[in-house]
Amino acid sequence: MSNEASDLKYKRVLLKISGEALMGGRDFGLDPETISRVAAEVKEARDKGTEICLVIGGGNIFRGISGAAQGMERTTADYMGMLATVMNALAMQGALEELGVYTRVMSAIPMQTVCEPYIRRRAVRHMEKGRVVIFAAGTGNPFFTTDTAAALRASEMDCDAMIKGTKVDGVYDSDPVKNPDAKRYETLSYRRVLTDDLKVMDASAITLSRDNQIPILVFSIHKQGEFARVMQGDGTFTVVEGD
Repeated sequence: MSNEASDLKYKRVLLKISGEALMGGRDFGLDPETISRVAAEVKEARDKGTEICLVIGGGNIFRGISGAAQGMERTTADYMGMLATVMNALAMQGALEELGVYTRVMSAIPMQTVCEPYIRRRAVRHMEKGRVVIFAAGTGNPFFTTDTAAALRASEMDCDAMIKGTKVDGVYDSDPVKNPDAKRYETLSYRRVLTDDLKVMDASAITLSRDNQIPILVFSIHKQGEFARVMQGDGTFTVVEGD
């Protein structure tokens, strides 16, 4: 084991990124420059020895809940949202492989023409071989968010932590963009997140993480090199763990 790998606090992690994080300065869709920069962050952490899997949301293309709010049947809207996550996963796969990172996309909705179906043992084997695995199509079921899918896959992969990349460097008591005096939390308990309805992840994802004792780390995906620093226990982030 290399010195860098031995310095890692988290050996195997799941990185959850919202679809909106891939828009860059756009109002919709994908920003190639942003995708390439996020891919470089993933490569840096992987090169230091971290085994990485990803779940990417689809809100930059289609969001099931908002589609349902506009009169579309919820199940249909959610399936459309799942397909949006496949598009994002393929885009991230392309960006990672341009950097020489072997990557596999595994979809909860089988579509063998473009990616592999999700099989847990195969996913674990890919990670053991140093490949980055991107889980697409959520859980494969409507009414479940990609947050819940991330917590589920992190549990199945026996990850040491679930890392949520956001626009800000942790969890605050109010929106730091709107309130310059907002307080950032260093640590939070799962119970506090649920009781205070802090917008870390949805309640199902928090509960699943708590039940499987998987800490949730929230950091800024837009801060260069931060993902690799977080893997070593450094950098700026909020950790959610314990009761």
